[in-house]
Amino acid sequence: MTGSPLDLSVAFSVGPVAVSEPVVITWGIIVFLGLGSWLLTRRMEARAGTGQAVLELVVGALDDQIRAAVGHDPARFRTLVGTLFLFILTANWSSLVPGIEPPTAHLETDAALAGIVFAATIWFGITSRGLGGYLRGFAEPSWVMLPLNLVEQITRTFSLMVRLFGNVMSGVFVVGIVLSLAGLLVPIPLMALDLLTGAVQAYIFATLALVFIASAVSDGRPTPPTGKETS
Repeated sequence: MTGSPLDLSVAFSVGPVAVSEPVVITWGIIVFLGLGSWLLTRRMEARAGTGQAVLELVVGALDDQIRAAVGHDPARFRTLVGTLFLFILTANWSSLVPGIEPPTAHLETDAALAGIVFAATIWFGITSRGLGGYLRGFAEPSWVMLPLNLVEQITRTFSLMVRLFGNVMSGVFVVGIVLSLAGLLVPIPLMALDLLTGAVQAYIFATLALVFIASAVSDGRPTPPTGKETS
């Protein structure tokens, strides 16, 4: 990427509707992850093989992270948080494929991901505490905080979008410039650093989403452990 990060290349058009390249790449990633998930889970066995053991280890680590942040049964939040992490990680690393720009290097994709977190925060908050309890949370610890809490709900979503966009876009932009000036092999260390940055940004985004959800479902009281949470 050496042009403006705000420019969108049109892949094809469906009648009057232009479909941009980030949209095509995004759907390609969705199909890739969906197919990969099906292949990895279609033959689950009681005695796990190597692949299944690695998968269970990853899911177990994700559950521990959710349990530590939310204090609830992680199964309810696992799908959203895990999918966000895997999608963003795959999207960030898609820059390894020649000719592909990560969709997360475009503001529209990051805005959609942040919007999903915003909607999920409200959904989990209402379903956990009820509509009245969720709305009362904006007046905690005092009614004076109501305007600030409402603004925070919006600004933190905006910060999610800008943080992911800025970090991913800048990495791809720098690698593209160095590649155009220095040749094929010189940017390899920068590409390795870009991959590390992509993994870190995926982790940060998923963790912040989890923190936002935890603040929405928490009513300020400790959650007693259950058999499901300790098994």
